Amino acid sequence: MRRLPLQADFLVIGSGVAGLRAALELSREGRVVMLTKGHPLQSNSIFAQGGVAVALSEEDDVAIHLTDTMKAGHGLCRREAVRVLVEEGPDRIQELIRWGAKFDKTGGKFAFAREAAHSRSRILRARGDATGNEMVRVLMAQAGRHKRIHRLDYHFTVDLVVEEGRCCGAVVLDENSGEQIIVPAKAVVLSTGGAGQIYARTTNPPNATGDGMAMAFRAGAQLQDMEFVQFHPTALYGPSSPPFLLSEAMRGEGGQLRNHKGEAFMPRYHPLGALAPRDIVSRAIWAEMAATKARHVYLDVTHLGADFVKRRFPTIYSTCLRYDIDITEEWIPVSPSAHYMMGGVWTDLNGATTLPGLFAAGEVACSGVHGANRLASNSLLEGLVFGMRAGVAAVAWASNRTQPDLAVQVTALRHAQRHRLEDAEKLRNSLRRTMWGHVGIIRSRESLIRATAQLSRWAQLVSRPFATRADLEVKNMVQVAHCVAESALWRENSVGAHFRSDFPEAKRSGWKQHSQLSLGEPAIERERRRGRGIVVALRPPVAR
Repeated sequence: MRRLPLQADFLVIGSGVAGLRAALELSREGRVVMLTKGHPLQSNSIFAQGGVAVALSEEDDVAIHLTDTMKAGHGLCRREAVRVLVEEGPDRIQELIRWGAKFDKTGGKFAFAREAAHSRSRILRARGDATGNEMVRVLMAQAGRHKRIHRLDYHFTVDLVVEEGRCCGAVVLDENSGEQIIVPAKAVVLSTGGAGQIYARTTNPPNATGDGMAMAFRAGAQLQDMEFVQFHPTALYGPSSPPFLLSEAMRGEGGQLRNHKGEAFMPRYHPLGALAPRDIVSRAIWAEMAATKARHVYLDVTHLGADFVKRRFPTIYSTCLRYDIDITEEWIPVSPSAHYMMGGVWTDLNGATTLPGLFAAGEVACSGVHGANRLASNSLLEGLVFGMRAGVAAVAWASNRTQPDLAVQVTALRHAQRHRLEDAEKLRNSLRRTMWGHVGIIRSRESLIRATAQLSRWAQLVSRPFATRADLEVKNMVQVAHCVAESALWRENSVGAHFRSDFPEAKRSGWKQHSQLSLGEPAIERERRRGRGIVVALRPPVAR
């Protein structure tokens, strides 16, 4: 057994916007090792099309951005976290511009777009629909200038290392050699993204398997609001195409949703029509599909003009062409797909989790910014703002701590027996179908009980240590899916992205409580779900 030749003061797991921004802050005070499973350009951040929301236009104000975010979150946002986001967001974007980010302009001024549930045009975009790609490009270039930041691609993080009650490193799989090693660090920042792959239809890339949430949960950190999974209303639907995201900005520019009869149906469901919040649009599409017995509806942008569509949405236009759909001439078949996790590893306003030494930022974290439903294009801003904050907090926490001695863990890892999971791909597909069918856009007690029972059985199958990335990803997917299903079963009301057909009303008694999940003994006001090893905790509402 060997250790990495690079001794890390700080370990960053994940290399999207949040991880890169955290690494830049950490590098001011020590050596940083960034771990990325697979290729570094496979993060969720890269695929973010619509843009980044920030109050920089003349017509906008941080107070208005705060109000829009709180409203979209249906009363379950942490107001203090939203205030941090909107107030610090402009500085983080201006910093990115100074580093070389090129956002689209019109007449010499930034071209701000509007998306659903925004009361102002505040969406900055780059190259039409490649905003995430541009932000990652700039952050990677900036990180490349820092000699203290060391990237290790194709290194899959298996588990966090906890010693004397603090997180002090990670067990890491070298995907090329198959060897598992331990990387010690004074502090660890999680920025592993989301878990869209637990669903049969998702806009997320294949590597979004919930690894950070699962490993934090196993290490003893607390998860929160896991029932809130945002389904993007418009993902490309086709027998030979993946559910490629069709940006909400298309509706912001005037695109219309039509059913199989050609009717623009959204005005029947909400006064804002196609620009209603995502949870409402997704359920409306689901209802239209059920009413017409169709597998999809249509997004129509043909009336916007071919030149405008090609210039404004070049990535979407070229991608759809690959699947023989010319969006300038024909309606695009679309249906909802799992898109974003509002819940995740609970953090305070500085990215600190309930496990000392572990910090988290980005989609893997539950900072309280999104509440029950994320406001469109707030995610990239969250990654920047809270990525920096997590870096600053991790530096402060580690300032008077020494490198941990992990000799015992190294020895244990050397002698650990690792297994192979039989029919891993079959289990992965079965899990994704179960979550889509029973813990999807519309949920009920009956469907959730079925899902949690099945997930409990699968949890037993994946409880052993495994040797390969594929098997370890399935283990993480089962863990995260189980947490989502348990939280959804606990929340007996409908709010934001969580809709229960048996409890359609939003404001039942206790509706402002937050679900919390942890391993261990039940505490006051907690209930154990039939001995499954998951504790669902009730958190009182936060003062607003």
